[in-house]
Amino acid sequence: MKYVNTQKERDAGVILNVVRNFGPLSRVEIHRLTGLRTSTISQLTKELLSERRLEVAGLSDNPTGRKQVLLRVNQEQGFLLGIEFDSETVVAGVMDLAPRIRGLVREPTRLDGGETALVDQLKDCARRALAEAGVSARSLRGIGIADVGLVNRTQGISVLSSQLDFWRNVPLVKIFEDAFHVPTFVENATRCRGNAERLLGAGESNDDMIYVEYGAGIGSALFSGGRVIEGRRTSAGEFGHTRVSMANIACKCGSFGCLEAVAGSPALAHRFREIIREGGSSLALTRTGGDPLRVTGWDVLEAARAGDKVCLSISEEMCRYLAIGLANLVNLLDPARIVLDQRLEICGAGFLDQIQRTVRLQALSHLTEDLVICFGSLGDTAGVLGAGLLSLEELFTIPELKTPQYLREGGSGRMKLSTSD
Repeated sequence: MKYVNTQKERDAGVILNVVRNFGPLSRVEIHRLTGLRTSTISQLTKELLSERRLEVAGLSDNPTGRKQVLLRVNQEQGFLLGIEFDSETVVAGVMDLAPRIRGLVREPTRLDGGETALVDQLKDCARRALAEAGVSARSLRGIGIADVGLVNRTQGISVLSSQLDFWRNVPLVKIFEDAFHVPTFVENATRCRGNAERLLGAGESNDDMIYVEYGAGIGSALFSGGRVIEGRRTSAGEFGHTRVSMANIACKCGSFGCLEAVAGSPALAHRFREIIREGGSSLALTRTGGDPLRVTGWDVLEAARAGDKVCLSISEEMCRYLAIGLANLVNLLDPARIVLDQRLEICGAGFLDQIQRTVRLQALSHLTEDLVICFGSLGDTAGVLGAGLLSLEELFTIPELKTPQYLREGGSGRMKLSTSD
């Protein structure tokens, strides 16, 4: 489906794109950014103002010369729908163009009805989120879907998911465009969360950033120059399958010594049970009625924070492996910031200190001088926000648009998105 049909619409999209990313901007700055003719900018901004897609933000603070009218995107003119799902939870959120969440629906994933039942649940949650926000489907500008599995963005297909054995080659984009009649986009959930943290959260709009997601698997979203690194098959970022140990510990991928195999949440639980079988005792057992088989990796990390010696030794080993992997990424990608899954805050500040010390010890010193390593800040809304941002960026971005360095070095524009009123 083609959404930009004429040169006029394309030029309007260029204007909206730069104003959204760097606004508020004057018409002169829009001209410098885009290279569009001043007459074209004058006519199109007039129309966009009359359509309330742009609004006046005030006058430029210019100590010399004529003050210029500053324009910004009207955040109330249109809404976005973000959807995130995995084997446990479906979340749908409606947000304005700020983006601020206006309506949110969260419920357990229905697994007993196969593909059809889950697709119906995704659409139902979307409609209920719209109702909660008081927004009609006609007001939607776009839909973004954060998919837990492997996706083909070009074809709009959810290819497969290791969490959902019935989920294969689902044409999510077509399904949602047929149901809601708006442009729809699908992306890997880790990249959606990473981009949300980059633009709205702890990433603080850094163009060169690494986001690390932690759980049963360990994934990453890699950003360079403001763009996600996808790779030839769009599979870049399999951080959990980089080798960090020479131990002969098998990984589900078929290799040995992978980060995921030695430091993922299931690996922590497995190591805990080994120690308990050898006669150890732990606070973590109090959470499961004394049954070590019910202890999860998260239980281990929480008990470690409380000072439990068994769990603390496991946590420290996991931290060391994770830091070695991060040091390798630092040497390869030279990021300005690394944002760790916010759920790892359960480990406490000492965990972050240990990560930072080990990374600085293992990575090249000149690459870590001003490197920031921190926890994420968006919590369990990161996926939905990232899905909404996906649709926002796809709708507004013109690939050929180049951003002059002058704006980054002191133009009035600011790439700052808001999550609060």
